[in-house]
Amino acid sequence: MSTVIDTNTLEAQPRTPGNKNDARRVRGEGKIPAVVYGAGQDAKAVTVDPRQVARILNSETGHNTIFDLTLDGSKSKAMIVDWQYEPLKGKLLHIDVKRIAMDKKLAVLVPIMLKGEAAGVKQQGGILEQMLREVEIECLPADIPSHIDVDISHLTFGKVLRVSDLPHSDKVKFLTDPNQPVAHVTSVKEEVAPTPEAAAAEAAVPAEPEVIKKGKQETEEEAGAAAPEKPEKAEKKEKK
Repeated sequence: MSTVIDTNTLEAQPRTPGNKNDARRVRGEGKIPAVVYGAGQDAKAVTVDPRQVARILNSETGHNTIFDLTLDGSKSKAMIVDWQYEPLKGKLLHIDVKRIAMDKKLAVLVPIMLKGEAAGVKQQGGILEQMLREVEIECLPADIPSHIDVDISHLTFGKVLRVSDLPHSDKVKFLTDPNQPVAHVTSVKEEVAPTPEAAAAEAAVPAEPEVIKKGKQETEEEAGAAAPEKPEKAEKKEKK
């Protein structure tokens, strides 16, 4: 299991908060706008190298990675707690970076990794369904696991793997409801061919026009020079 503490370094340079045009200018120069806050210090608008950010977000530990942040000649531990991608091209637009106190507990989301082959699949011909892929935990930064491994080889029909069944330790507190289902084995449902009468009735119903959801428009993420302190959670927005 990989540790969330990494040797990666994110170098940040101060910038003057501005509007959308200023943010586009920053990106045009090969950087991305960001906000750094936390550890009792004022929020600061900065620019960062998108390649360094991508290396952190694409690592095994992802957004839970704790790295060295350099800013104004000083170094501190930090995490990426929020990020935004351009909806069409997938380019990174903005990130929020939070300074981390290594002696203060954090609430983070950690992936759940199912290990082994369920008996209900191997011996009973069922299908494994994973309903919960992340679990929220609370622990010190140095104790954040890269993922939670759980053996499912014993899982058969009629049994449900719940959060309470995940491996626990004294260093990690689970915040997700312990009764929350994680995975189970379901039967293979046979498709029943529609009768000629049902097929004819379905064909007679006019099709509804397709609704295309419009992607999120690019927004400027400026918080001025001071962004409000966020809760001790590393929010995850899917970008992978």
